[in-house]
Amino acid sequence: MLNFEHENFAIPVERFEKMLKTNELLFFDAQEFEGIVQHYIDYGKLNLADRALEIGMDQHPNNGELILLKSEILIFEGDFKQSLELLDLAEKISPQHEEVFIQKATIASKSKKHKEAIKLLKLALKFSDDLSEIWSLIGMEYLLIKNFISAKYYFKLCLEKDPLDYQALYNLLHIFEQLSEENESINFLNKILEKNPYCEVAWHQLGKIYFKKDNYKDAISAFDFAIISDDTFTGAYIEKGKILEKIGKLNSAIENYHIAAKINDPSAYVYHRIACCHKVLGNMDLSLSFFKKTISIEPNFEKGWIEIIDFYFKKSDYSNALIYSRKAIDSNGDNPLFYFKAGQLLMKNGDFSDAIFYFENSINLGYVEIDVWNDLLDCLIKLYRFNHAKNIISKALDLFKNSPSLIFRLGVIQIKQGNSKKALKYLKSIDQKVLSKLLRNVLYSDLSSII
Repeated sequence: MLNFEHENFAIPVERFEKMLKTNELLFFDAQEFEGIVQHYIDYGKLNLADRALEIGMDQHPNNGELILLKSEILIFEGDFKQSLELLDLAEKISPQHEEVFIQKATIASKSKKHKEAIKLLKLALKFSDDLSEIWSLIGMEYLLIKNFISAKYYFKLCLEKDPLDYQALYNLLHIFEQLSEENESINFLNKILEKNPYCEVAWHQLGKIYFKKDNYKDAISAFDFAIISDDTFTGAYIEKGKILEKIGKLNSAIENYHIAAKINDPSAYVYHRIACCHKVLGNMDLSLSFFKKTISIEPNFEKGWIEIIDFYFKKSDYSNALIYSRKAIDSNGDNPLFYFKAGQLLMKNGDFSDAIFYFENSINLGYVEIDVWNDLLDCLIKLYRFNHAKNIISKALDLFKNSPSLIFRLGVIQIKQGNSKKALKYLKSIDQKVLSKLLRNVLYSDLSSII
């Protein structure tokens, strides 16, 4: 693998940059150029990396490492054709260089030729001292083609060599889940814990599996051992809190969430869980304060906005509910649910014209539940915009064939336009119980005697 220590190349980098400023051509040995180029690649300065390679390859035209670095940049830029040409040249210079085959495998993988990538990576294994990294790459390629059995084999190899390779562990657990091998997953984690009883990651993953199996007692024990292994492991506190919440031990759940929030910077998710616990306990004001903290930390946290809006809506505090609906839209302008809620609140306040704007935006953004169509139609009918309403009904009926609520509103429009016969035709097609329920809408209660 190409690998350079940055501190060893600080002086060559300084010399190189001084050379660029003065236009003076200095000589660097090939290894110095490799370090300079890698330095710029690692810091995302690809223009400078290209410039260093250009000068380096002029001074050392047959240096395989520089050719490989140039190929690496070309792969990053998506120029696979030129990269492969350079890799063929590098292979002639260094036919047993693992990086040649790894880069060719990268190109094959990016071109969705995963079986070819696997063959190339297996060739790289013959020439590599770092088998674990290549095993991991092979495992990932097998994952991409959903060959879970082969992927499992290679990730197990990684873990046999390095039990602390957590990325391989996570991949392996994902495979067990895909293969519905929960028991094998538990056995594997227990083997890890036999070798390393203070492996907090293994305890944490074991707890999650028990949680999924509704084995709450063993899950809590596993999370407790994860915490004993590392008392700053926030994930264990959060998962334990979720179980305690599920079994009704809300105060204990809150305590665990608070510990998690103190260890790391608090997340919107943790505050949301605390808020939900207080909500169930009936601590409504406390609950609201934590929901507000969620959106303060993460303005895009949609669940927090929804809870706050619903809190004020249920208290009939439509003014505050509308304020937070509009703030939610400012923070999450592509969320159709917030437009729908704002429309409902404006409708409650009798502001039908503005409500139409929000309902139409909600639909345009993809919220197509029947409620939004009905509310939009109610506003249009209230404002006597009957032609607009008919067009909306036509579109809605494409989505909700023979919907009683849409046909009812079509009948209402006909009544209001004086077309009683047409209205009767539409209304007679609706089941009487459904029709009676639709007439309970306060906007149409005056039609009960007519219909």
